Amino acid sequence: MGTKSKLADCERSMVMKMTEKNKKIREKKQPTFLLAVLPVIAMILLLGIGYAMLGLSAEVLMLVSAAVAAVIAICLGYTWDDIMNSIVEKLSKTMPAIFILIIVGFLIGTWMIGGTIPMMVYFGLKIINPSFLVVTAFLVTAIVSICTGTSWGSAGTIGVALMGIASGLGAPLPIVAGAVVSGAYFGDKMSPLSDTTNLAPIAAGAKLYDHIGHMLWTTGPGFIICCIVYTIVGMNLNGLSGTEPAKVSAILDTLHQIFSFNPLIILPVIIVLYGSIRKKPTIPVMLISSAVAMFNGVVFQGFQLADCFNAAIGGFKMDMINIAGFDAANLISDIPTLLQRGGMLSMLSTVLIAFCAYGFAGTLAVTGSLDIVLNRIMKTVKSTFGLIFATIVSCITAVFVTSNGQLSILIPGEMFHSTYVKRGLEPRNLSRTLEDAATVIEPITPWTAAGVYMATTLGVPTLSYLPWACLNYTGIIFAMIWAATGIGIMKIKKGSENYAEYVALNKADGIDVEAAE
Repeated sequence: MGTKSKLADCERSMVMKMTEKNKKIREKKQPTFLLAVLPVIAMILLLGIGYAMLGLSAEVLMLVSAAVAAVIAICLGYTWDDIMNSIVEKLSKTMPAIFILIIVGFLIGTWMIGGTIPMMVYFGLKIINPSFLVVTAFLVTAIVSICTGTSWGSAGTIGVALMGIASGLGAPLPIVAGAVVSGAYFGDKMSPLSDTTNLAPIAAGAKLYDHIGHMLWTTGPGFIICCIVYTIVGMNLNGLSGTEPAKVSAILDTLHQIFSFNPLIILPVIIVLYGSIRKKPTIPVMLISSAVAMFNGVVFQGFQLADCFNAAIGGFKMDMINIAGFDAANLISDIPTLLQRGGMLSMLSTVLIAFCAYGFAGTLAVTGSLDIVLNRIMKTVKSTFGLIFATIVSCITAVFVTSNGQLSILIPGEMFHSTYVKRGLEPRNLSRTLEDAATVIEPITPWTAAGVYMATTLGVPTLSYLPWACLNYTGIIFAMIWAATGIGIMKIKKGSENYAEYVALNKADGIDVEAAE
């Protein structure tokens, strides 16, 4: 019995030692400020050097940044399961918005084959008047960009045509280029089809149509200022002729040859606008609009149903056109550039970079590194003005370093979301600021992809059209004005969607906001 008792005591002792050892192994430490900020510094260096300077894949570099954060997390006692659970939690919250982003590609493809987008482009070019060339360039590009959801596409097609008109009329090209860029990015900010318009509320935790409506506070005044400035400038341009360049005539003739236009063709747009105004569920509205566009494609445009499905998945292609005597090989390059777009597959690159960015964010979140970094930054920020100013500076810095508008939205959005909610500010305030300071700053920064694209496409250096791209900097100006005055700043109210998170974040700091109310 004595021997058995000794063996039992020995086993218990070993079990206790193993338990204590496991506890020590599983003990999770909080990172120091240096360890917390290290993955962020690594990301900035990797993207700044690897992506902006060497042209390496941003997605891979984001994963490398996530790996740095993961190594630190494991060294602090966190397990791989902890890291994966944190990443999955981040992604699960964004999946509905990412699904909307994919449906946007579906919508664009069907709108294209149904003739909706070509009709908007056709009549947009038709209304050009030499006496109002500059303001017309702004408005037409804005309309096309809203309907297509792409600033690059509208600038590279209608924008190029408008620059041809300006050249033929003898108008100052930097002024017209600035108007084109302003119009293109007005649509990019306000269109529910735009990738950045969808990414900003994803990053900030807001709803798409709430975000679009809230942007009117900063983008609306900018739009009015643009209309006034471009009208006054345009009316003072003397000696412009009324000749229509051959490129515009070719675009109009080709669109008229391929598509049949009637009032029903615009119905898909009306459906989306109605859904937006009435705040109907986004995905069903987009799918209904797409179904109507497919109906138009088959009944009015003469395409096969299979073509409509293919356009929804892979985008509209020129080889879908089956018109006697039509030869796509003889078209000017602007026509395929304008028409060959859309499809769910076109959104996969945006979805991929969002997944990689949230992989990095989830890895950081498991150790609370973002909270530690933000708490250090926020010690100097005492007001709503300071918070919005800090967001603007972060976004502009991200644009300058990464040269990528999508990353410049996703990363600051993830960083500042909890801070905005904790201070009782609706996430739509953050999503609006992300667009004001990232989306529209990218094309007026000479070394970014957007800046180079616009300068090359329009034939005007970035710094030459920058002063005339009024919409691209008025957003920041009005964002600061509203932040200072409190006008247009949406607060979290009791019963709102973010109220529970607002209460929980403050309770974690020992503040009972419910009792204070």
